[in-house]
Order: sequence, then structure tokens, then C-alpha cells
Amino acid sequence: MFPVRSEPSGIRVDFIFSNTEFERQAIDRTVGVPLAGETVPFATPEDLVLLKLFAGRARDIDDIQSVIDRQGERLDWAYIERWAREFAEIPGREDLPRRVAELRDCRD
Repeated sequence: MFPVRSEPSGIRVDFIFSNTEFERQAIDRTVGVPLAGETVPFATPEDLVLLKLFAGRARDIDDIQSVIDRQGERLDWAYIERWAREFAEIPGREDLPRRVAELRDCRD
């Protein structure tokens, strides 16, 4: 990921370069959002949850909760759970399926 901030606007954008199957799929799944007269690709809520979960900082967990609060039942939890299981094969990320279950159980 390559974070960039526009000096004039103060807007920060994270550019994600595809290195893994998940990242390639997340890029393919982006949703075009109109912004300042342009259509800008944004990660789906599910992919944003997974990216933030993988990063795992306290701020990221707060961001995940915000996504869950806004998206509610629209989230594709099966997709999130599938990738969490795959990520759990990475050393240090074994707890991701449990963390997803906790997030899912604590919504509302």
C-alpha cells in the first residue's frame, strides 16, 4: 500500500498494488463512487473490513466497527469469514477467524 496526501485538499488516498490473490480480487471488486466530477474506485465494505482486520491496529478495529454499523446486514459475512480463514494460515494471523466471529456476534 502506498499512502498519498493531497496538500491542497488534505485528502489522503491509499493506493493498493496487487501482490496477492486477495489484493487482486479486492481491486477487481472495487466500486466506482462519484467524487468531484470523477468516478473513483473504492474498496468494498467487506474488503475494507479485511484490510483493516489484517492491519489490526486499535484505530483499524474502530474503523471496522464503523463499517459494520453503517452497512448492517448488507455485509457479506461469508466472504469475510472465508478470507479470514485463509489469512489465518499466515503466522501471527491465526486469530482472525475468531476476531471476525466476535465482530459479527457483537454487531447492533
